[in-house]
Amino acid sequence: MITSATPIVFDRKEYTDDILLSLYRGVLKPRMIEEKMLLLLRQGRIAKWFSGIGQEAGSVGIGMGLERDEFILPMHRNLGVFTSREIPLNRLFSQFQGKPGGFTKGRDRSFHFGTQEYNIVGMISHLGPQMGIADGIALANKLKRNKKVVVVFTGDGGASEGDFHESVNVAAVWDLPVIFAIENNGYGLSTPSNEQFRCKQFIDKAIGYGIEGVQVDGNNVLEVYDKVRELAASIRENPRPVLLELMTFRMRGHEEASGTKYVPKELLEVWGRKDPLHNFERYLLEQNILSKEMIDKYREEIKQEIEVGLEIASGEHLPTPDTAVELREMYAAFGNSEIPVTSSKTTSKRLIDAISDGLGMAMEKYENLVLMGQDIADYGGVFKITDGFVEKFGKERVRNTPLCESAIIGAGFGLAISGYKAMVEMQFADFVTEGMTQIVNNLAKSHYRWGQSADVVIRMPTGAAVGAGPFHSQSNEAWFFHTPGLKVLYPAFPRDAKGLLLAAFEDTNPVLFFEHKALYRSITQEVPDDYYTIEMGKANLLREGTSVSIVSYGLGVHWALDVLDRHPEISADLIDLRCLVPLDKEALIRSVKKTGRALVLHEDTLRGGIGGELSAIISENCFEYLDAPVVRSGSLDTAVPMNAELEGNFLPIARFEKALLDLINY
Repeated sequence: MITSATPIVFDRKEYTDDILLSLYRGVLKPRMIEEKMLLLLRQGRIAKWFSGIGQEAGSVGIGMGLERDEFILPMHRNLGVFTSREIPLNRLFSQFQGKPGGFTKGRDRSFHFGTQEYNIVGMISHLGPQMGIADGIALANKLKRNKKVVVVFTGDGGASEGDFHESVNVAAVWDLPVIFAIENNGYGLSTPSNEQFRCKQFIDKAIGYGIEGVQVDGNNVLEVYDKVRELAASIRENPRPVLLELMTFRMRGHEEASGTKYVPKELLEVWGRKDPLHNFERYLLEQNILSKEMIDKYREEIKQEIEVGLEIASGEHLPTPDTAVELREMYAAFGNSEIPVTSSKTTSKRLIDAISDGLGMAMEKYENLVLMGQDIADYGGVFKITDGFVEKFGKERVRNTPLCESAIIGAGFGLAISGYKAMVEMQFADFVTEGMTQIVNNLAKSHYRWGQSADVVIRMPTGAAVGAGPFHSQSNEAWFFHTPGLKVLYPAFPRDAKGLLLAAFEDTNPVLFFEHKALYRSITQEVPDDYYTIEMGKANLLREGTSVSIVSYGLGVHWALDVLDRHPEISADLIDLRCLVPLDKEALIRSVKKTGRALVLHEDTLRGGIGGELSAIISENCFEYLDAPVVRSGSLDTAVPMNAELEGNFLPIARFEKALLDLINY
């Protein structure tokens, strides 16, 4: 129904008065909270605010249109999602003020949090990555066959991110039950739509992905609610993705400090007349569903709820810093107890065979483990590690992926949120650059931020010495060594590879598992046939001596062994770190205190490599024991060349031998 005073069409269909009134209250509540937050912002009681005034209908219509146990992934202007899920206001206000009663203990702000209790996964500032997470949650729902739908929000600006393309494409290919809700409000911060995209409307993009696109009046809470209920019911029975475009407008700045001077005045006036609260209120009054007395009553009830919530939140003290707690809660608790070998039976295995063996055993032990990667299904992966896995475990659990690294890593996180374990294979470690945000900002920080463990293992075929050139040979473990929240494993031998890989799957923290390509088929070792694990953070002392401590990992360990074999006169401790995070500092310190000399060797480039950190640890803890400077040996500070002779010069093999002899004779 439309009147001259109501520029929005409302069609109540068969909905009862109670439902219409609940929708009205649903829109009124976030509006009143926002008005209070803007006042608190001016008073300096909250640091920042991203206003959703004018856009409440989309959040509320979707929040109320789904079942309560279906996940929603909102953004920073979707307060109506949180209020629709009836989160106690004191907890929201504590979150906004950085108080312990919030969801992140003061470690993050506004809506940058998730909560399993209310089936919400909040955004991070990068805008796009939550869409890949939604794919993972939707995949989990599909595997569980629980007939649940996921909704993930993005904006017209956020839809320019590569994650949007990747996530919609993955959802389309896999027929995932997810609704991508795009709030088309005309601007990405201050950049208007005509500088963001060329298509007329976002539903046009759905055509290119081969999925359904639906457009609704995003200021009409009744239309949004009705369409979401209709779509969700259909998707539950026929799983598939749908792109839902919400036509709306942001009446205030991107955040309050930015203002709205860049918006033409007449445009604000047009959309001001389409206010989702005032128009729906006017409609309900005209239909005699709502009265002035009811409005006053609702407002007073919500006002009291806000005041009580603020009083509770304001009574909380700010978090008290506790270094031990901060460090401990960067990771989910993990006992890290070693599962011993119980049988003497072994088989001679190459590194690649040991990894495949461990991966298969993990699949057998954990029926909720899902493997994802390019060409890993029928083809068995480019290195054939998963060859035969489809026949044994099925295509639901061994999944070929599109070339969408970010979306797939995000999907791994979504699976973890839904109680699954996930393994993502990078076809080459070099390609992980396409998924960096998911790893270093989502996986690494989720437990610290809101207590959500990220049970994801990312396998990384890495390294040079194979003539593969700049884009298939890089050593990039230092990128992740630097990022708190991740664990980084790098075995050099088949036995360690199997035991550490199984340990990675036992752990619920995100693990980067590096596998050197040059070692895949070049070394062989007797490997226990048992299911066993090796404790993370325990280095392996391969050689014992008294003159020098050599510290390395990966292919560097084998270089060191070769040099020591050629120089039996050198009495050396050779430490294979195996685990970079957690790091066995005690093994380093103990060895160097004994030998008085230390040489750190790695394949990575010298500048910014892990060797710098190891050298610092040794210098800080063993200075008075040292008989010579701590020496580092690494590759040249260039890209990895393809030509064999150039690559040989790039790698530190010859330089390491000279550095070792010089150090012995210092």
